[in-house]
Amino acid sequence: MMMITIATGVGLQQKIKEKVSAFNGDVIVSQFDGNNSDITLNPIPKDQPFYPDFDAVPEVTHVQVTATKAGVIRTPTDFEGIIVKGVGDDYRWDYMEDFLVEGRIPDYKNKLNTEILVSQYLANRLGFKNGDKVIVFFLKEDGGFLNRRFDIVGIYNSGFQEFDDSFLFADIRHIQKLNNWEDDQVGAFEMFVNDFDRLDEIGREIYQNTDSFLNTMTITQKYYSIFEWLSLFDFNIALIIVVMIIVAGINMIVALLVLILERTPMVGVLKALGANNWSIRKIFMYNALYLVGVGLFWGNIIGLGLLFLQKYFGFITLNPETYYVSEAPVYIDWYYILLLNMGTFLLCAVMLLVPSYVITRISPVKTIKFD
Repeated sequence: MMMITIATGVGLQQKIKEKVSAFNGDVIVSQFDGNNSDITLNPIPKDQPFYPDFDAVPEVTHVQVTATKAGVIRTPTDFEGIIVKGVGDDYRWDYMEDFLVEGRIPDYKNKLNTEILVSQYLANRLGFKNGDKVIVFFLKEDGGFLNRRFDIVGIYNSGFQEFDDSFLFADIRHIQKLNNWEDDQVGAFEMFVNDFDRLDEIGREIYQNTDSFLNTMTITQKYYSIFEWLSLFDFNIALIIVVMIIVAGINMIVALLVLILERTPMVGVLKALGANNWSIRKIFMYNALYLVGVGLFWGNIIGLGLLFLQKYFGFITLNPETYYVSEAPVYIDWYYILLLNMGTFLLCAVMLLVPSYVITRISPVKTIKFD
């Protein structure tokens, strides 16, 4: 139970972090204008000392440019508001490749093209399929509308409803033309770091090494409620582990007491023959720890078996609207499995010292006489 709790709890945390990072990067650097929405309002120069390599902060592993613009997709029977996210040839597609369910990733390395990547949610809602043409309407500054025709080359499904029902990926040069920006103007820089556990610290370093007109925001700040919810998992995992260890310890204490009561005459005989209390206690301790080892063996077999079944077959499903994933994710780390086994074994050994003290209270005269 402890193994499954850690594997599923940590797995869900990591999977949600990966999905949020896939759409936003780990740190977002944008114009310092007080705009915290997903829509880019003011451009910033692409020529920055931290792009494409952030040498001042070595923890930053990748920097990419993006720009977003609100739009509306209209069909003969329906319409849907969306956010067109413009990306370039430096965009990190590895996360999105994992989400791809049909088609391919768009290619923005050469000339401007009309290839786009849409979510399965939008495709199902509007009746699109891979290869269809899509017309998106954009609002002009003077109140009129512009439209662009795009070609769907890929469909993704991240399971993160908050993003799937909004985001459409297109060439960033379309956003630049629609906003009348120069070729060297972008909406924001998205950065990935090599140590997510130090994200807040790295975010401060990035802020200190960028110009004063730029704002730095980590995804834990932008999506505070999501990550605050994820932090509750740590408490739940710790609580379950503590409860399981207490239950296991009580069971082993009861088992050891039963062993001692069943062998009370034997304890009396050993004492009469000159054995001291500690040597007798070790006999029962070794026997009890053998039982702990057998329990750990079968617990690992059953626990790992269930985890690998879930990892490769996903038989336990979840509601993506609530948990942001369609099936329970599993994170298997042999280090924490080893640590968990060693910790459980040592804690049980310490807890067994208490009931073994009963042996010191057994009188050889009374036990032999009773026998």
